[in-house]
Amino acid sequence: MGRDVPVVVFSREDRRNYREKVRRNLDVFAQMLRESRFEFDRPLAGLEIELNLVDWRGDPAMRNAEVLAAIAQPDWATELGQFNVEINIAPQGLDGDGALRLEESVRARLNHAEERARSEGGHLVLIGILPTLRQEDTHEGTLSANPRYKLLNEQIFAARGEDLHLCIEGVERLDTYADSITPEAACTSVQLHLQVSPEAFAAHWNAAQAIAGPQVAIAANSPYLFGKELHRETRIALFEQATDTRPKELKSQGVRPRVWFGERWITSVFDLFEENVRYFPALLPLCSEEDPTAELAAGRIPSLDELTLHNGTVYRWNRPVYAVVEGTPHLRVENRVLPAGPSVLDVAANAAFYYGLMKVLPFAERPVWSQMSFSTAEENLASAARHGLDARLYWPGLGEVPAAELVLRRLLPMAAEGLSRWGVDRSVADRLLGVIEGRCLTGRTGSTWQVEAVAALRGDGPEGRQEALRRMTVAYIERMHANEPVHTWDV
Repeated sequence: MGRDVPVVVFSREDRRNYREKVRRNLDVFAQMLRESRFEFDRPLAGLEIELNLVDWRGDPAMRNAEVLAAIAQPDWATELGQFNVEINIAPQGLDGDGALRLEESVRARLNHAEERARSEGGHLVLIGILPTLRQEDTHEGTLSANPRYKLLNEQIFAARGEDLHLCIEGVERLDTYADSITPEAACTSVQLHLQVSPEAFAAHWNAAQAIAGPQVAIAANSPYLFGKELHRETRIALFEQATDTRPKELKSQGVRPRVWFGERWITSVFDLFEENVRYFPALLPLCSEEDPTAELAAGRIPSLDELTLHNGTVYRWNRPVYAVVEGTPHLRVENRVLPAGPSVLDVAANAAFYYGLMKVLPFAERPVWSQMSFSTAEENLASAARHGLDARLYWPGLGEVPAAELVLRRLLPMAAEGLSRWGVDRSVADRLLGVIEGRCLTGRTGSTWQVEAVAALRGDGPEGRQEALRRMTVAYIERMHANEPVHTWDV
């Protein structure tokens, strides 16, 4: 969905042609898998980081076009809202001090971007949901200027036929309606990419699904939305609701949501692409000129434009990605559950925890997904999003235990072993996983720090709460720039 699209009105013929083309893409993809058309050298890790823009008071700044022009770097791009930007970090190896170099690269790029943003009256914030964002900041007029966002907005509402209902029950209750998809722009995440072979894809995707709950529990950083304290990782529920194409009646019929955990463990990457085609109508039925069958017959690698565009409008928490790089097709698992922030070090620690586990769990003699139901993995994610480190999560051999206990007793040792298998220097691995251990021992995540900081500012009433959120956000930004892990932050 990252590509640019033209301003267009879709006809019934467009939709029919697209359906036929995407199914032809799927057939060609199946043939490529059968014929082992994919080359694979070594696992590579990459990431995307979404950020918010704020002014000097910590309020959202609708200036992403001006800030991106000032940054003037190709790895920076727009996101859905005018108060969002995104940076893409190229895939690389983690061996040796690779994880440290990745962290240093991200810090250097963010520092440069922050300096350029200041010239436009803005500041960058690594956070799951911007606490100062108000509902009046999220309307069609604050969508980014790129036509793809306007088109996506139109198609989602055409499918729904009515306003979006946002209803989240948490510490407080949010119950409101939205007439655009802009509330989804409140969700800023870190997306971790792992390149894998077709043969290993199913095991890696299953493993990523199994650890989604623990990932969110230790990284929660989104307690506030529109001035209300909701879940520890409110981003999960918000994203599910803010891009939902189903009115209430279709939900009651069991129609699947486009933000989707899935419903089963898989045996092949083909399962995921085939489900996307089978279950979800096209949102953006745009056809390219490429004939994938002819391309493959000629010995060239097709880009499968329609299949990849369709895949980009089904928002799985762990999404399959097909891409062609320098004429070679690759597959990646895109892990999408993590919020941005709080610091670059925290982001690097979250990534190390994930990549470490992904070097162990997919290769287990008795895999975790053979010992746990798929619905249990989904329940773990929901519980972690709601309660963070206070969640109770199920894990085979332990039963239902507090999230911190699961991480300390079982998952951190696995992650350490995995980073060793990656060839990560011991000192680098210890530093990053020590951040995860520190959060578990102190009980402090980005979310708990935000809530404690707002409570300390004693903001009473809507105006008092908003001012407390502003002051907390400014304090958060100061600590973010110090690059100390959040479990060490004072309140």
